Amino acid sequence: MNIEKLMQGVSAGDRRALAQAITLVESSRADHRVMATALLDGLRPLQRQALRIGLSGTPGVGKSTFIEAFGCMLTAAGLRVAVLAVDPSSTRSGGSILGDKTRMDLLSRDPNAFIRPSPSQTHLGGVARRTREAVGLCEGAGFDIVLIETVGVGQSETVVAQISDLFVLLLAPAGGDELQGVKRGIMEIADLVLINKADGDLVAPATRACADYAGALRLMRKREQDPDGFPKAMLVSALTQVGLAAAWDEMTALSDWRRKVGHFAHHRAVQARYWFEQEVRQGLLEGLQRSEVRSAMAQAGCAVERGDLTPESAAQGILKTLLDRGPAQD
Repeated sequence: MNIEKLMQGVSAGDRRALAQAITLVESSRADHRVMATALLDGLRPLQRQALRIGLSGTPGVGKSTFIEAFGCMLTAAGLRVAVLAVDPSSTRSGGSILGDKTRMDLLSRDPNAFIRPSPSQTHLGGVARRTREAVGLCEGAGFDIVLIETVGVGQSETVVAQISDLFVLLLAPAGGDELQGVKRGIMEIADLVLINKADGDLVAPATRACADYAGALRLMRKREQDPDGFPKAMLVSALTQVGLAAAWDEMTALSDWRRKVGHFAHHRAVQARYWFEQEVRQGLLEGLQRSEVRSAMAQAGCAVERGDLTPESAAQGILKTLLDRGPAQD
C-alpha cells in the first residue's frame, strides 16, 4: 500500500481513499499499525479541525433517523458531514450487522456526507478502539462535522466524551423509569439532551419528559465548562425535522463559548493525553499474547495453583518480564 498516495487522496477529500484509510487504521496487523501511524502523522500538519459531536441514545429512540435528518440539514447548509457509527459485535461470532448506511439512505447518497459503520468488537465504552483515529482521518479529509454514533446508551459509554467536543443524548418521550436507568455516568457528560419523536400524539408526553430531564440536569451538576443554561434538554422530531435547527444553534453556541474561554483547546489536549495512556495500556495487554509470555503465565499459574507462589508475586514476575522485553513485535 502506497501511504503517500493514500495520504494525498485523504487530504483531497476522496471518500474512497478515506474509507481505505479507516480500514487501515482499524487493522490489528503490526505492519498496518506502522503504516497507520505514518498516515496519521503525515496528515497532522494540515491542522484541520472539525466539530466532533458524540451521539448516543436509548434503543428505539431513532438515532439513525435523527442523524440522517440532522446530517441532511447540515449538508444543505453547505457543511461536509462524516458519520462514524459503531455497531455492537456478537459475543459468540464476533460479527456485526453494519447496517447504518441502509438506515440512512438519503444521507449516504449525499456527496457532502460520508458514513462509515465499524464493529465495536470487544472494546467497551460504546465506541470502537480506533474510532478516535477515524475521527482524525475525517478531519484530515476536510469534513466540517464528525458525528460519532455510539453502540447504545449505557453507563459505560462515557468513553465517547474522550473523543467528542460535544456530547448529545437522545431520549424518547414517555420512557417511564428511563431516567433512573441512565442518569449516572452518561447523563453526567451530556451537553444536550434531546427528546426525540416530539410529534403527533407524543407531543404532550415529550414536553413533560423534557421538563423532567431539564430538572434532573439542573440538580445533577453544573460544570465549569458550561455557560449559563447548559446542559439543557430540548424537544426535537427527526420525522418532522422540528427543533433540529434550534438544536444545532445550541450546539454551535456552546462550542463557540468553549472556544472563546479556552476550554475547547484544553479539552482536546486532555483527550490526547488520555489516549496516549490508553495506547500504552493496550500495548502492554497485547504483549501478554506473545508465545513466550503465555508460556510463562501458564507456568506461573500452575505454581499459584500448587501454592508455590502467591498470586501477587507471580503477577509481579510476569509484569517484570513483559516490561523488560517491551511491547509485542510479532
